[in-house]
Amino acid sequence: MEWIILIVVLALVFDYTNGFHDAANVVATVIATKALKPITAVLLAGLLNALGAMFIGGVAKTIATGIVNPEIATQLLILCSIMGAIFWNILTWYFGIPSSSSYALIGGMVGAAYICGGAKMILWGGVLYKVVIPMILSPLIGFALAYVVMKILYLTAPKKGQAFFRHLQILSASFVALAHGLNDAQKSMGIITLGLFSGGFLLSPHIPMWVILSCAVVMGLGTAFGGVRIVKTVGFRITRLEPTQGFAAEASASCIILIASFLGMPISSTHMIVGSVTGVGSAKGFKEVRWLIFHKLIIAWIFTIPGSACLSYLFYYLIDSYL
Repeated sequence: MEWIILIVVLALVFDYTNGFHDAANVVATVIATKALKPITAVLLAGLLNALGAMFIGGVAKTIATGIVNPEIATQLLILCSIMGAIFWNILTWYFGIPSSSSYALIGGMVGAAYICGGAKMILWGGVLYKVVIPMILSPLIGFALAYVVMKILYLTAPKKGQAFFRHLQILSASFVALAHGLNDAQKSMGIITLGLFSGGFLLSPHIPMWVILSCAVVMGLGTAFGGVRIVKTVGFRITRLEPTQGFAAEASASCIILIASFLGMPISSTHMIVGSVTGVGSAKGFKEVRWLIFHKLIIAWIFTIPGSACLSYLFYYLIDSYL
């Protein structure tokens, strides 16, 4: 019983860190263009994140049953998966690196599963088709879509229409927050459900209502205390954003996140926002993008899954040795 309590508590802590870590990406563009004041943007995002988390999609099922074999997963495996993801989230947040909470959790699951039972514990088909391929393609699609949308707006939108798009951007930012809650909160729901199932508290890996409600509330609270460090990186350091660009980036990112959510793909809202912001900057001119910053972000993304996997592997080794 103590194990499952610890799993639930740490999963909610992860949900909270996911909120304050990834919330910065959700509100970065709307703050950078001054469409909303920082406090207003963060509170609005917190509310809409919680609301989005109430709608169950396929992402929670993917986390609960599609990454590691739920029939032989242990509670120690799940606990160390969460610990590795939390530690990676805090580490990257401290250095202002907008890495992915989604892939941190998945990396944590892979690392803990590997030390627990070897490669056979990992459902490699699910990892490849639900995680790795979407991880590579989603930011590229976000970049391309934002680039095309921005080019169209340059041709059709009035040059003096920034005030209009500043208001329209509030709507597009709201959709990003809803999409973020729909996709990201599902991961915590899935890992808690997997813990309950592995401990014999559920007959099948279905998501209880109390798990849905608690994850939604904690995600919203985490968002309400979002990190300023990452807002600076995404909103100001990649490219100079105007309201038209902010709208194009948010609209493009939210569309991809929503589609992925309904397909059960736990993609990264971080990747989507950064890819879309880079796309709108490139539409104005490739010299408008600070590619050195973008290259550093790519390096961080590459190391997220193996980095969090190594951390969870280490946590599992230490706890298992102590026990």
